[in-house]
Amino acid sequence: MSVLQGLKNWLPRWSGLLLVALLLVMDPVTGAATPALQPLFEQALEASREGDFQAALPLWDEFLELAPEQPAAWSNRGNVRLILGDPEGAIVDQTRAMELAPAELDPHLNRGIAEEVLHHWQQAANDYNWVLERDAVNASALYNLGNVLGSQGDWLQAEALYRKASDVSPDFAMASCSKALAVYQLGEFDLAEKELRALIRRYPMFADPRAALSGLLWHYGSFGEAESHWNAAVGLDNRYRQRDWLLEIRRWPPQPTADLMDFLALLEAP
Repeated sequence: MSVLQGLKNWLPRWSGLLLVALLLVMDPVTGAATPALQPLFEQALEASREGDFQAALPLWDEFLELAPEQPAAWSNRGNVRLILGDPEGAIVDQTRAMELAPAELDPHLNRGIAEEVLHHWQQAANDYNWVLERDAVNASALYNLGNVLGSQGDWLQAEALYRKASDVSPDFAMASCSKALAVYQLGEFDLAEKELRALIRRYPMFADPRAALSGLLWHYGSFGEAESHWNAAVGLDNRYRQRDWLLEIRRWPPQPTADLMDFLALLEAP
């Protein structure tokens, strides 16, 4: 499975996290679209939010032919192009949105995500830092910059960024779990276990901490409890079986990923 296909699969399941973790949807700038075009904008936006990206793309194309100076449309089309497998096109669209609305934060966040897909780590970091220079407690920029640093192996700094993102946005479950995973990677196993168990109590239907705790418990040698949490996790989301998905899409650190994969190899051995 490609990175882009994985991202496409990820988004519908986690639509509630989009505004803080992944692709941010820009609303139309006041007065930028004529009343006659507003229904077309809303139709394109609704298709995007519903995850019907194949339908959304031609709607955004049509809108931009009629209103090429509308930055929100460029940014939203860029999001759709990214999910449909065109990160280069997404970067072009987000850059055009920046030119038209230079003070807007969302196009920088969205362009950073496209740059991450291409492993353009420095460019992505530049976009997230641009946001943080203007909004030091922007949870999305903190979280995404943590992903960039983690992908480059700097889990100490990644953990600090995840922690700050979860502090400024306490309901940002993905940031809290990424923080626990970074702690796990750094060898602070007792603290990681405490944080993962707290997340499971708070979000019992969230597969991520259950899958992570399965790997950690196996690391401790607690096979029975690891199996119990794994059965719950895989019942919620079976993608946690996939090493590449964990590393490339979910952005787990290598140690938790290796522990979970070793546990699954033993669990599923004939």
